[in-house]
This record gives sequence, C-alpha cells and structure tokens, in this order.
Amino acid sequence: MNVLVVNCGSSSLKYQLLDMTTETELAKGLFEKIGDQDAIFTHKRPNADKLERVEPILNHKEALRILLDILVDAEYGVIKSMDEIDAVGHRVVHGGEKFADSV
Repeated sequence: MNVLVVNCGSSSLKYQLLDMTTETELAKGLFEKIGDQDAIFTHKRPNADKLERVEPILNHKEALRILLDILVDAEYGVIKSMDEIDAVGHRVVHGGEKFADSV
C-alpha cells in the first residue's frame, strides 16, 4: 500500500511517498519559494542521485502537477502509474477557538 503524504505551507510543499507494506520511503521532496521565479524543487529517492531544479513555480497547483509527473517519470520516478498510490494524506493544522493567528 503506497501513501502519498503532503504538507503545504504558504510558499512550500513537502512530500513523501511511503510503501506501508514494507515501511519504506520510496521518495521525498520539497518545493520552496512557490510563487517566485526562482522556486527550488528537490526530489530524493533512496540510493539515487538527488534531483534539484530552480524554475518558476507560480502556485501550489503547479507544484502538485510537477510532483505527480516526477513520481511516474521514466528517469526519476518511483512508480509506473498514479494507480499505484492507494491513499493521500495532508497535514492540517487548525488552532480552533484558541489560536486565530500564526504561532
């Protein structure tokens, strides 16, 4: 069972693709400075060279598109099809009634 875990910040997106059956990390990465012309995208796989690119990434939707494309990429991907992702988790932080601003 493969789970894609995503954590979006105001100008970043972190991710991990985990194989829960073997409890191993298949890939992880980070988009930094989303919204800038010089956003940084880093993609790592176990026992493989790290991919790092600097390019315009205008919004989180574009970052997510790049993420999904790289996961199935012939050279840098770790799965053959999106069908191999069984679940997606997203970190949500909500302060409830106690916190209304960043802390």
